[in-house]
Amino acid sequence: MTSLAVYALAALAEIGGCFAFWAWLRLEKSPWWLVPGMVSLALFAWALTRVEVDMAGRAYAAYGGIYVLASLGWLWLVEGARPDRWDAAGVVLCVAGTLVILFGPRAPSL
Repeated sequence: MTSLAVYALAALAEIGGCFAFWAWLRLEKSPWWLVPGMVSLALFAWALTRVEVDMAGRAYAAYGGIYVLASLGWLWLVEGARPDRWDAAGVVLCVAGTLVILFGPRAPSL
């Protein structure tokens, strides 16, 4: 799987897991929402270890842009609030940063 596909899986798992906690605490849903939420958060952590980068910190940094993109997708598709132009501008900047981190030329490690 490509790094971007793994990041997309991680983002969906993280947002879904966090939303389960949100639903329990803010939307007064059943505590049983926490069970799939915790499974989803474990899937998120596992997925980040599958990214093809040399350092964990770089994987996490690059993931940030994909998370922002996925979060705005969640906002629109799940919560029904359409992102505005500032959301769009911010996500373009974040995804550009992700691409630089993932695909920028690197000097060989010592």
